Parts: sequence; C-alpha cells; structure tokens
Amino acid sequence: MVLLLVFLAGPIIYCIYYAFTDMQLTGATTTNFVGLANFRKAFGDDQFYNAILQTLIFTVLSAIVGQNILGLVIALLFRLATKVLRSIVGALVIAAWVVPEIVAGYLMYAFFRDEGSLNEILKFLHLPQQNWLYTLPILAVSLANVWRGTAFSMLVYSAALAEVPAELTEAAAMDGAGVWQRFWHVTLPTIRRSVATNLMLITLQTLSVFGLIFAMTKGGPSNKSTTLPIYTYQTALQNYEIGYGTAMALVLLVIGALFSLVYLRALRPEAD
Repeated sequence: MVLLLVFLAGPIIYCIYYAFTDMQLTGATTTNFVGLANFRKAFGDDQFYNAILQTLIFTVLSAIVGQNILGLVIALLFRLATKVLRSIVGALVIAAWVVPEIVAGYLMYAFFRDEGSLNEILKFLHLPQQNWLYTLPILAVSLANVWRGTAFSMLVYSAALAEVPAELTEAAAMDGAGVWQRFWHVTLPTIRRSVATNLMLITLQTLSVFGLIFAMTKGGPSNKSTTLPIYTYQTALQNYEIGYGTAMALVLLVIGALFSLVYLRALRPEAD
C-alpha cells in the first residue's frame, strides 16, 4: 500500500492539482489556481479533438484489432506447427517485443520511409509505392505498433489455449462441428476471460505509446499522427504549458479508465 501510494497515487494526485493551475515552465513567476479553465480550453481546441481521434484510431487499429487478432492467430497456428517452426516464429515475434520502443521506432521509420525497405520491396514486385509516413502516417505507426507488441498477445493466448480441455473439442468434433464451429462455440467461450484481460492490458499500454510515434513521425505531418501523449508532450514540454498539458493527461487517464470499465465488465462471471 505504501509503494502504491508513493509511486502511483502520489503522482496522480500531484497531476490533478496542477491540472487546475496555470503552471508554466517559463515566463510566470507564480502558479495560480484557475479551476476548470484548462479543461475548457482543451475542449475548445480543435487540435485536442484531433489528438483524441488519432489516439482512438491508433488504439483500435494497433491493439484491439491488430495485436489482439494477430496474437490469437499465431497462438492457434502454433498448435498445428512443428516444434522447430514454433521456436523460430516465437523467437522472431518476441525479438520485436523486447527491442526498446525508441529503437523499434527508428527501425520502423527506416522500413516505412520514402526510400525505405517497404518501398524497395514494392518496387521489386512492380507494385505502386508511396511515402507511407506522409500519406498514411497513422496507419504506418499502427502497423509498427502491431509488429512490436503482438508477442504479448501471442503469449497470453498460447497459455490460454493450452488450458482448453481437449475432450471438449473432441466431443464437438464427434458431434460434427467443423473447425470454425469448434473455435467459435468451444474454444473462444473457454478463453473469454483471457481475451478480456489481454484486451485491457494491450489497450492501456497502447493508449500511452509515445516513443514509437515520436521516433517515426513526431506527430506529423500536419498532426495526422498526433495522439494525446504526443500532443501532451508538445503542450507541456515544448510550449511550456504544464498546467494545460497535465489537464490533457488527465483526460487520457479518464479514457483509459473507461476502456478498463468495459473490459472489467466482460471479466465478470456469467450469471448461473
């Protein structure tokens, strides 16, 4: 409890206080209480709404859809693969996960840039090329986050699938259920709680992604990949508006709490 109060509750309370002040890094000699002024300013700021939209797009594409589904697919395929193939694929997927976020960002920048690896591959295949970081920046950073974070979902689902009773799938097969029917009516309901837990963890982690996006696009071009963490950083540490930036950080905290409530409801035991 002491550790939680000092390292979790303490900083949150500290941020809540400064979100209601006009604290700045430069210029002002005093810090004054301004009430809800920072929040009114945020919700009257078009760039703030753009940051929320980009954050939701990035989270849905890279976490809820990308990492979650790809991790489940890889875990399912692992059950059919040989031990050697599982070792090779598992090592490649986990390698991307353990790479530091900023390093992964620069690797993906080199992959998606105008003269990067992706366009060279497309050129070799005689397919259309484009400057991905300029025309589709939010898609590029989302795919980069999928590449980096899928390993976590894969490990969660591999453990969950190992606990599915074999007799249930065998009984369903004997009753004439196909592969898809067995997955949808037997496997998925059995691992439902693991699905909800995984979604909650990767969603909260993705909402706060900063280094990957900053290394690849710095939120550009024209704020097309400016998520709330990026916009908060720009406001608080580049424009020196600590109070205003902290208010936006609290909004991000609320968004994460709303996602958590949805997933926690899904984790509730079903009524008998």
